[in-house]
Amino acid sequence: MKVKIALFFLLYFSSLPFYSQELLPFVENYNKSNYQGDNQIWSVAQGNDSAMYFANNYYLLRYDGVKWEKYSLPNKTIIRSVMVDGDRIYTGSYKEFGYWTRKKGKMIYVSISDKTKVFDDSDNEEIWKIFKFKGKIYFQSFNGLFLYDGKVIQKNKFPFLVSYCFVVDNQLLVASVEKGIHRMNGAAFEKIPGWSILENNVIHAIEKFQNKIYFFTKKNGVYVAENGVLKPWNSTLNPILKAANINVAAFIKNNKLVIGTANKGVYIFDLNTNSYQNINRNNVLMNNSILSIGLDKENDLWLGLDNGIAHIEVNSPISIFYDNSGVLGSVYSVASTPKGYLMASNHGIFKYEDKQLSLIPDTQGQAWNISKLNDKYLIGHNEGTFLYDNGVFSKLSTINGGWNVTKSSINNSYLQATYSGVFIYNDVNNLNQNIVIKGILKPIKYVAQNRKNEIWAADNNRGLYRILYNDAYETTALKNVTQSSKIKNDFGVKIFEFRNEILFLINKLWYTYNSITNQLEENELFNANFKNVSNIVSIDENHFLLLQEGLLYTIYAKGNKFVRNIIQEKYYRGKIINDNLKVFKYKNNYLLNLDDGFISLQLKEVNKSDSKIRIEAFVNDVLVPNKSKIPYNSELQLHVLSGVFGAARPNLFYKISGTKEFIPVSEGLIVLNNLNSGSAEISVYLHDGLNYDLLSNFQFIVAKPWYFSLWMIALYLTVIGLILYLYYKWNKMRYVQKLALRDEELKHQKKILEMELKADNELNIQEYEKHILELELQSKSSEVAGKSLSIAKQSEMIENIQGILDSDMDFNKLKSEIKKVIKINAVNKHEWETFETNLNQIHNEFIIHLSKKYPALTSKDIKLCIYLKMNLSSKEIAPMMNISFRGVELHRYRLRKKLNLTQEENLSKFLLTI
Repeated sequence: MKVKIALFFLLYFSSLPFYSQELLPFVENYNKSNYQGDNQIWSVAQGNDSAMYFANNYYLLRYDGVKWEKYSLPNKTIIRSVMVDGDRIYTGSYKEFGYWTRKKGKMIYVSISDKTKVFDDSDNEEIWKIFKFKGKIYFQSFNGLFLYDGKVIQKNKFPFLVSYCFVVDNQLLVASVEKGIHRMNGAAFEKIPGWSILENNVIHAIEKFQNKIYFFTKKNGVYVAENGVLKPWNSTLNPILKAANINVAAFIKNNKLVIGTANKGVYIFDLNTNSYQNINRNNVLMNNSILSIGLDKENDLWLGLDNGIAHIEVNSPISIFYDNSGVLGSVYSVASTPKGYLMASNHGIFKYEDKQLSLIPDTQGQAWNISKLNDKYLIGHNEGTFLYDNGVFSKLSTINGGWNVTKSSINNSYLQATYSGVFIYNDVNNLNQNIVIKGILKPIKYVAQNRKNEIWAADNNRGLYRILYNDAYETTALKNVTQSSKIKNDFGVKIFEFRNEILFLINKLWYTYNSITNQLEENELFNANFKNVSNIVSIDENHFLLLQEGLLYTIYAKGNKFVRNIIQEKYYRGKIINDNLKVFKYKNNYLLNLDDGFISLQLKEVNKSDSKIRIEAFVNDVLVPNKSKIPYNSELQLHVLSGVFGAARPNLFYKISGTKEFIPVSEGLIVLNNLNSGSAEISVYLHDGLNYDLLSNFQFIVAKPWYFSLWMIALYLTVIGLILYLYYKWNKMRYVQKLALRDEELKHQKKILEMELKADNELNIQEYEKHILELELQSKSSEVAGKSLSIAKQSEMIENIQGILDSDMDFNKLKSEIKKVIKINAVNKHEWETFETNLNQIHNEFIIHLSKKYPALTSKDIKLCIYLKMNLSSKEIAPMMNISFRGVELHRYRLRKKLNLTQEENLSKFLLTI
């Protein structure tokens, strides 16, 4: 039940019109955080220096378009009024009035009342208004007038309580609170007959316009005197003003009347059309209580509020549709209709007619685009596509998401990019008949066509596709061109048509398609003129809008040249919807969507302006004259003052001497840091969209750093001289020390030589002993060899004896003899032991290496290895090992196996390598 009730109320209120804002002049608000002052702004005036001056309670505020300044009176009283006459800024406060002049970038106050002692101690006067009449300055309180002729002050008391005095038709009118209007003649006050209806009224303004005198009362509205007859103003606005409480009023350019109220903001009444606009807190003002009105040289308004300041560009070609209520939401597309406007927002589709904003029923949700096709409006929506024709809404399609609509360059058909592909409308008069390109199921955001059966489509996320289709609208080829062209970063591709050529903006670079190579190629013309562009949208065939480094420009294509006009950032700062710029052209204006409404801008081909500027330079908040010297490593601030606050503010650039780059002047301020010492010049140029015209320049000299001053150079020379002297003394001392060290070194070298000689002697002795040992070793080797030979001979003799035994001699005789010979010639046991010991000593190192490498070898194996290493033959080895020749060969064969030798390897040579 609760759900049904909620749904009922939702549908009910969605069909009701909302009170909403209208297309209003641009308003720029300044609060206390901007000017660092108090709440109320009691009076406003523009000086001859084009700066705006404000009476802001305890402060006089000054704003030149770049910098806010605030000053207080010596007695710290509240400033109620301000008026400009020549170079003097007159102000009035409690028991005080005087004037300010500007010297060296600061405001200096001179008191008039204090010098002449015009106020008594018993006086309780505040100066609420200052005006000039017949060459004299009038300071008005509620009880009297103080006339100042430049030398003498004349004091005139009112015989009654007044609200204000007004100069009308070269006469001074005094508005009494209770007794009506009086004419002041000298010191006398004459009541004006026929105006008794104004008695007991607080009159806050009297203005003459077109031979009529208008009286603006606080609570009873407006009266008009014409041909001697005074009557209430015949306007539908007058009853509203009675309840709003008029505070101030003034006629301005183009037959417009401005009325500031106490609780309903400001009304701007157009006497040509008898229509009015109300600017208040519901739309754009910070406060509904208007305390003062001022005009600048552009005839634009400056409102002093009960809390803040508002600058209203009433004469600007720029107007804005505000929505601070949040009902409308973020506007993604806007179009003008014969009765008003259509808006596609994230809350749905809205129409604005007869100053009423209403949501179209059943269109809640995200709406993307509005395109005008002849007299019909095609609206892309998250839920499908809608048609608005002669005030009637209908749903054309349920295919989700109509992002953009583009006219084909080859015929009168239109292409629509949707969440799931591309639609084609061949007949504008019958939009119900639409065709879907088959075979595409991608979210397409931008489309274009300049060849038959070929469509270019940019994916909502990434990629550019070339789509070929047949006459049955069936896709025959779908090619990712960015991928085939090896473009890695192809996110957010945008398609732009210019003079029958399709360009592609990919990662801030411009490309065109080469049909011969089937590749994307960088476009030289656009890349040279439009670098770092993040978005672009066409206005008409000769104009387009682009977003470059956060700034909007309108471009007029004039032949092969591009005329560039910057749109001041203040009109859209923080309100651009990224990747969703939409433009709708009507007449000589175009509408641009913003996240809280839309803005109406005027097309300009050339930014013609007869601009005069003034440059004020400051270092540490101190004014610096032209061609001055500034300290090194200081910040130089240049205030480029044009005296223009509104839409006519010139498009200025500056250039630093020695460079070629033109840099935009941002909000009239140039800040320079880290300047090199020497002369420099800043030149400021006016850019008309095509050419740069020099307006002014500022020359200055950056002083050398302190460490390059004359005193520092003298100090450097002194220090260098001292260093050279100390170096001389140190060098001399070092030379003496060097001589001493040299003597010491000679002594040391002598000792070293003696030690080296001693060491050489010891070395010689060691070599001698080594030589003796080698001789002994050779002796033992010889002994071993001798013993070996002796053993060999004995063995041979024994063999001979054995041969004799085999002869035919007498056995007993021979036996006795042989035994005797064997006994004599036999090798005794001691000789064998000595032989083996000497042999082991000689080949000790060889035995150790061999045993470590082949631990499985026996002592007989090692002995055989030694004999083989000595290059002895098997026949020589046999008697030494007391085995037969055959036994030696067999032992050698087994040894080869233990040493893992092949048949080709020589055993003796192998043992020599160990």
